[in-house]
Amino acid sequence: MNTLAKLALPAALIALPSLGLAQEGPVPGVNASTDTVFILNSLLFLVGGFLVFWMAAGFAMLEAGLVRSKNVTMQLIKNISLFSLAAIFYYLIGYNLMYPLGTWSVDGILSGVWGPGVLEAVGVTSDAADDYGYASTGSDFFFQLMFCATTASIVSGTLAERIKLWPFLIFTIALTAVIYPLQASWKWGGGFLDAAGFLDFAGSTVVHSVGGWAALTGAIILGPRIGKYNKEGRTVPIPGSNLTLATLGTFILWLGWFGFNGGSQLAMGTVGDVADVSRIFANTNTAAAGGAIAALILTQVLYKKPDLTMVLNGALAGLVSITAEPLTPSLGAATLIGAVGGVIVVFAVPFLDKLKIDDVVGAIPVHLIAGIWGTIAVVFTNGDASLGTQLYAIVVVGVFTVVASAVVWFILKATMGLRVDEETEINGLDMAELGMEAYPEFSKG
Repeated sequence: MNTLAKLALPAALIALPSLGLAQEGPVPGVNASTDTVFILNSLLFLVGGFLVFWMAAGFAMLEAGLVRSKNVTMQLIKNISLFSLAAIFYYLIGYNLMYPLGTWSVDGILSGVWGPGVLEAVGVTSDAADDYGYASTGSDFFFQLMFCATTASIVSGTLAERIKLWPFLIFTIALTAVIYPLQASWKWGGGFLDAAGFLDFAGSTVVHSVGGWAALTGAIILGPRIGKYNKEGRTVPIPGSNLTLATLGTFILWLGWFGFNGGSQLAMGTVGDVADVSRIFANTNTAAAGGAIAALILTQVLYKKPDLTMVLNGALAGLVSITAEPLTPSLGAATLIGAVGGVIVVFAVPFLDKLKIDDVVGAIPVHLIAGIWGTIAVVFTNGDASLGTQLYAIVVVGVFTVVASAVVWFILKATMGLRVDEETEINGLDMAELGMEAYPEFSKG
């Protein structure tokens, strides 16, 4: 290659990008910075959303591992069905109810519910690039839907091994279409709890305690499993079928929580936002570790042997505990907040048994009680939080969810019946309700 060619080739390569842009021509009104922020914010919603979606697999595996083998298929079909129903009914009703997209509303209390929300392809609201909006509407809907579906997943495990399939799925529709979105609008839709100064970054109360309250109400109305408590009132342990699956489910949930909390930053368009997301990831992770280790040590001290199921739920309780405020704590404070969640689980599980409230997977201690603790813990690390306001929101959301859930549960009990018959419960729901087993025995050929 001669000298002229050597000089000309780099110049041509440098010119290629500008030639390509010139060929396309300038786009009037486009602001590169606005485009970048829009793209990055939308990307955070989408990545966070599919991480939270993966939590649906975590719930399914956790529940499959903690129920008896004769009920595994029922838990699996409940989990895939509840997620699918949430996706449809959150679109038809819930998204409008949570955000002011409909045609009528009561300011601060009831957002519009008239007709499904219109999801634009990219969320562009006008011809001017500066009016793109914060992020794409589709990405926001996708992200918020995952939180809604998570709430329903919480209820599934608590009521396992004795509830009929279809009444549970109908309750799921009520929860995801109306109950969850309505109370979520009070905080995240700019409603009266938000105006009062209530702080709940990613949903210790808005998501987790709501699922926990609905599960608690259902468990009380449904009653315990046959044989769970003997005539003397003592608790009879009912081991799960597969602790390997339960452990896998816990790790999947732990992974998904990075999207749950990190995505709730709701912004990735600046250096500060990305730094905050990374801080949230680190705090979320260490809170889970704190919860797991607290449960590990405490069960060793109390029972002389560590309890794997308590450790798994301890990690999850740590995650729930940090969810209300994963940004402001230091790593040390986040670890301690999570550790308290792990302690809560160890003491709350036997306490519920004393009350004869049968929670198959421990969802009430993890999501409700640890959710309440996490909401209160915000005041220790966030100077803008008020203990009175946090407690007020906990009570408001709790009372509303319990009353609304009880109404739906009692209607279903009166019309369809909630519980399978005694023979079905003893033999297992898989064959009686579904006609198939998760672990069929091999037949000889």
